[in-house]
Amino acid sequence: MKSYLNNNFNLHELVNVFDELPLWSAPFGLKLLEYINYKPNITALDIGFGAGFPLTEIAMRLGNSSTVYGIDPWKETFQRVNQKIYYYGISNIKLIEGVAETIPLENDSVDLITSNNGINNVSDIDKALSECTRIIKSGGQFVQTMNLDKTMIEFYNQLEIVLSAMKLYKEIELMYKHIKQKRPPLHDFLGLMQKHNFIVSDVVEDEFFYKFANATAMFNHYFICLAFMDSWIKLLPSEKVEDIFNTVETRMNDTAEEQGGIKLTVPFVMINAVKR
Repeated sequence: MKSYLNNNFNLHELVNVFDELPLWSAPFGLKLLEYINYKPNITALDIGFGAGFPLTEIAMRLGNSSTVYGIDPWKETFQRVNQKIYYYGISNIKLIEGVAETIPLENDSVDLITSNNGINNVSDIDKALSECTRIIKSGGQFVQTMNLDKTMIEFYNQLEIVLSAMKLYKEIELMYKHIKQKRPPLHDFLGLMQKHNFIVSDVVEDEFFYKFANATAMFNHYFICLAFMDSWIKLLPSEKVEDIFNTVETRMNDTAEEQGGIKLTVPFVMINAVKR
């Protein structure tokens, strides 16, 4: 009997792995999945697979005739991803603990590279793209997503107002430097793609929104704390961090009361390219 005709899901086990679409990565990932050219008998690499999305989804959509590598430096997540691989019965995934700047794969060995909001979060984007060029075959597809430089502009506008009032002009410069490093201007990033011998065929911009009752709820949200708060704090004088955030929170709470909540804009782009 075909294995898919004999489903016997253990719901107690399922609850430990059933989070394939975390709210942050889902909008990016759904757009990425839409543009992949799914073919049998290929080798693929997903850069920055995190907790397993979209790595496991791509592997299942490509099927067992293909091999899908996943690379990520977050070693603590490997057990969780392996649990998903085992539970879902996936046999075509190989996990690599490492970084995109040094990918342990042979030259011209990969047909498809994907990265869901991953390349823009590496330490050295230029070196990571150079590695992608090295390992991908001529004509190979490179599909990636990244959030753009106006991400959460509503927060950054308020932070700049507060820093300006406190005459912390150096910190304003650091804020913009941080934004550019983590979310390079789209034009600059497309130039890097061309520099590394990729022909961009599709550039699809979109956006979604993080909505909160107020700024207090926003600052206490686990993902804001996990993914953003530490980098924000590092931009500021340690002795003034609490005062700055108290003021920003108060200002944004006043706005939330007037407007019926807080809405943070998250613009992003899907880039579909092939290697020359």
